[in-house]
Amino acid sequence: MRDSQTMERLAGGLGRDPERGAAGPTARDGERRAACATTSGIEIKRAYEPSDLPGFAYESELGPPGQYPFTRGVYPTMYRGQLWTMRQYAGFGTAEESNRRYRYLFEQGQTGLSIAFDLPTQMGRDADHPLARGEVGRVGVAISSLADMEVLLNGLALERISTSMTINATAGILLAFYLVVAERQGVPWNKLHGTIQNDILKEYVARGTYIYPPRPSMRLITDIIEFTSREVPNWNPISISGYHMREAGATAAQEVAFTLADGIAYVEAALKAGLDVDRFAGRLSFFFNVDNNFFEEVAKFRAARRMWASIMKQRFHARDERSMALRFHAQTSGATLVAQQIDNNVVRVALQALAAVLGGTQSLHTNAKDEALALPTAESALLALRTQQVIAYESGAADTADPLAGSYFVETLTRELERRAADYIARIDDLGGAVAAIECGYIQREIHEAAYRYQREIESQQRIVVGVNKFGGSEGQHADILRVNPELEEKQKHGLAQVRGRRDTAAAQAALASVEQSARDGTNLMPAILEAARALATLGEISDAMRRVFGEHKPAGEL
Repeated sequence: MRDSQTMERLAGGLGRDPERGAAGPTARDGERRAACATTSGIEIKRAYEPSDLPGFAYESELGPPGQYPFTRGVYPTMYRGQLWTMRQYAGFGTAEESNRRYRYLFEQGQTGLSIAFDLPTQMGRDADHPLARGEVGRVGVAISSLADMEVLLNGLALERISTSMTINATAGILLAFYLVVAERQGVPWNKLHGTIQNDILKEYVARGTYIYPPRPSMRLITDIIEFTSREVPNWNPISISGYHMREAGATAAQEVAFTLADGIAYVEAALKAGLDVDRFAGRLSFFFNVDNNFFEEVAKFRAARRMWASIMKQRFHARDERSMALRFHAQTSGATLVAQQIDNNVVRVALQALAAVLGGTQSLHTNAKDEALALPTAESALLALRTQQVIAYESGAADTADPLAGSYFVETLTRELERRAADYIARIDDLGGAVAAIECGYIQREIHEAAYRYQREIESQQRIVVGVNKFGGSEGQHADILRVNPELEEKQKHGLAQVRGRRDTAAAQAALASVEQSARDGTNLMPAILEAARALATLGEISDAMRRVFGEHKPAGEL
């Protein structure tokens, strides 16, 4: 029980400027006031006290780690039992080059594989397609066929690692390539652990690497969820992603709201397809951004966990607590990295990574300092990995679960972010759900407006970015950046021609016909895609088989 007189004294005293006296406000009054707000526009008080948390109830708002509502984390022991998976998102040029980078990072202590694919691979185009010219291997590794995937994973023990593939429109195809490689290595599918991003809804909002219209895309995702729940039980078939919406300018509250709204849409689609919620929901995973506002980011992760637990229990009547536990990967914010004074990016990434750990992430990628200029060099990627390792082994942040629990400030922020995100979700529900909200442009408009406000704050110096709008200085030359050799594109095209030359053409064409037929008749697409992968049909050919049925998405207003 709280002592009422003590509470009255605290309410009258906390938040008072110690320099304020009978003479009135001091010169410090109002200092930095314009900047004392989170990215979501939550005003930050000078100090927080018990009265900021009226009716605070430990059991319903916090609870022990590993128990509903999972505010404090999804596992009872959190990092005392096992540290988060340390991933470094990597991929460039050909499969051979990327494989060398993966082996190097594993030798340096990386604990999970995270694959970046180039734009042609993301868009369902082979390396020799006219639209792929100049983009092959530029922002990720080029994968045109099963043969490329075999080279990419050469020497990696798939049964002992967790693999994350950042791929969406072609996620089913890349998963099929991965599964066939596992077959050829003699690894049973039930021994595989990993995640495909496979979140197409945020592509229509924030990234644009979609192929098909929203509704057939949702059907393909549902097919993957159903297939993996049956055949690859330890695989996460989707990573519902707020990261890219945050990079596009969303606030923390919007990131939570729009990500969970997409999650609701995927659950509803799976239920409509006849799946039992507790059969698949425990394998859903999430992917969040870690921005610069340290305490808001910690509170964001806690709010998201609490909200998802409630959504799954109250809205979808899940019974298994694993269905209610929001497991997530975090990546430090690429949008906050700047080309000016790039060494400052090391500090930004370290603070963001610490926020992710204090917020209870299950997996973490730390960006490299030079990513505002190019793909990271091996040296800068290693420094980013070492940042995680210092936090894990030297900071003490991993020694106890949810170390900021009970902070008046953090608990108030958690509540307020939850309230604001819930308001957004209610609005999206009124519009008919996430797909309808995307189709009418509501989510896109909200993000655009938030991005505009944020940029205006930077330009007016209401929000300071060190080295950009304050504390500038002379810039040195950035000679040591990664440059992808343009000759690699020709090498990739040559390898693709060899694959087509040695395969059984009739078998490949028959397998592609089966993919097209499955797309038409509504049967699960994954078995047909797997057969096409085994027959050495290419990624572009498999994508085209579905294009002939589904068509391509054209945004509203685009000719």
